[in-house]
Amino acid sequence: MAMLSDSIEQFIKSLLEDYDQMIELQRNELADYFSCAPSQINYVLATRFSPEKGYYIESRRGGGGYIRLIRISTDKMEMINTLNEKYLKEDHISEKDAMTMISNMKELGLIDDKNRRMITSMISDKALKIPANIREKIRANMLKELLYSLEAEV
Repeated sequence: MAMLSDSIEQFIKSLLEDYDQMIELQRNELADYFSCAPSQINYVLATRFSPEKGYYIESRRGGGGYIRLIRISTDKMEMINTLNEKYLKEDHISEKDAMTMISNMKELGLIDDKNRRMITSMISDKALKIPANIREKIRANMLKELLYSLEAEV
C-alpha cells in the first residue's frame, strides 16, 4: 500500500511541476489510472498534500467534480508558524507527531535530510529514556527551540 501511495504522490508532484504549481484532477480517472479505489486517492491527498506541507486542496464531488491542488508558495516564517501551531500548541508532543513534524520540515525545505536524520534520532523515545509525560514535554521544548533557531535565520 505504501508503494502505491508513494507512486500516486510522485505522479501528482510531477504534474504540479509540469503545470505551474496548480492542477485539476478527476478523482475517478486518477483511481482508474492507478487501478485503485478513489478512497486511496483521498488518503494520499489528505496525508501528503496538506496545508502544513504547503498545499491547498479544493474539491467538488459529483458529476463533473474535480480536485484542484495548488502548491502554496509561502515564506519560511509562515511555514515555521504553521508547524508551531499544528504540532506545538500544547506543552508536549508524541514521538509519532514529532517525526511527522520533522518530515514536514524536510519536505518544506526548512532542514536537509542529514539534519532530519540527526534530529529524529535525538528526539526518539529510544534516546529520551525517561518517563513518558516528561519525555513528551522535553521533546516539545526541543522542537520549539529548533523552530526558534530556524526563525532567527529568516
